Amino acid sequence: MKRALQELLGLFVDDGALAAAILVWLALVALLLPHLGLPPAGRAGALFAGLALSLLLTCLRRARRT
Repeated sequence: MKRALQELLGLFVDDGALAAAILVWLALVALLLPHLGLPPAGRAGALFAGLALSLLLTCLRRARRT
């Protein structure tokens, strides 16, 4: 049963560090950016930039391992 649950989770979360980075960035964007007075387009840009940076860093880390 434990192995089946791990496989099911693996379908949605391949890299735990990337998933954690995404969740942290989403929380920071949701909690901090509205207080900075950025327009909605600026918030969207910050959200995209942070997620893209997280993905890039994860890809680079994975490439170094192989």
